[in-house]
Amino acid sequence: MLDVLLNRRSVRQYTGEKIPAEKLEKILQAGLLSPSGRKRKPWEFVVVQETGTLMKLSHCRQGAAGMLENAGCAILVFADPEKTDVWTEDCSIAMSNMHLMADSLGLGSCWIQGRCRKAENEKSAEEVCRKILAVPDQYVLEAILSVGIWKEHPPAHTLEDIEIGKVHYEKF
Repeated sequence: MLDVLLNRRSVRQYTGEKIPAEKLEKILQAGLLSPSGRKRKPWEFVVVQETGTLMKLSHCRQGAAGMLENAGCAILVFADPEKTDVWTEDCSIAMSNMHLMADSLGLGSCWIQGRCRKAENEKSAEEVCRKILAVPDQYVLEAILSVGIWKEHPPAHTLEDIEIGKVHYEKF
């Protein structure tokens, strides 16, 4: 697991190739297997593979979603906030698990924050994504995971990179 964590990097440049179905299924399984508070599982995943829709989504965030143009797919994580007050944490765990699974399968991925962010047209990213994907009003956007065949994978982290000084024992 530590090797997966060291190797995982945000990848923003993709070849445009589609993601093999068996790899996409494993990424989604990793998200669906995520723990959630009181087992509420407030998330809903919307998988986008169609090139035209990915192009539209590439404008859903100011300066941050352009990589979707060449991604093999996007996985949007929405939540029903009525299910639990910790939906942001639950959806973040699911996003993280899918992010790690993508890298472990040799794919690139990048977390694109959606909640509390603006689109290029100054509307909320959530509003833009909801309209493009016909998401019912009760669901809120947490984030988007871009997934693709990477053009270049950044070098892995090393254990020397970690900030051990951020760890405190017994007292701060």
